Amino acid sequence: MLPDGTFDVFVVDAATDGRDGALRLELTILSGEHKGELVPMRVMGLGLDELDALGMPGTLTVQGGDPSLALE
Repeated sequence: MLPDGTFDVFVVDAATDGRDGALRLELTILSGEHKGELVPMRVMGLGLDELDALGMPGTLTVQGGDPSLALE
């Protein structure tokens, strides 16, 4: 688990989760103490398919242990 904070990330793997259209993403952290760590995440409502999400940069924000993701 990551500490609270903001992390620059890059999507290195993406797959559709067939149950409800969510995406399963693998993110790598690009800088700081956690650079190179892989973070799995399941997200909904991005408006992207797995091919569009693959390779996208973004920002992972963790507050109170709850992650949120914004892709650029």
